[in-house]
Amino acid sequence: MIFKVYYQPTKRISPRRENTECLYLEADSEIEARALVEEQTDHNIEFIEQLDGAALEYEQQSVNYQLTEFSK
Repeated sequence: MIFKVYYQPTKRISPRRENTECLYLEADSEIEARALVEEQTDHNIEFIEQLDGAALEYEQQSVNYQLTEFSK
């Protein structure tokens, strides 16, 4: 499954909408996606969205779409 993870670049500052970034990653579940991001980065996760069907096709057309790979 593909997940879109919305995050703040650091946990040290208060979240601001203007600083929200996203990454795309493949994982078996939302729990695994969250664990991978928390273990491999210093990001402050705001929201994780599972993408499939039309939503996934729409995101794949974006210039910013690129799967992030973390070592497990």
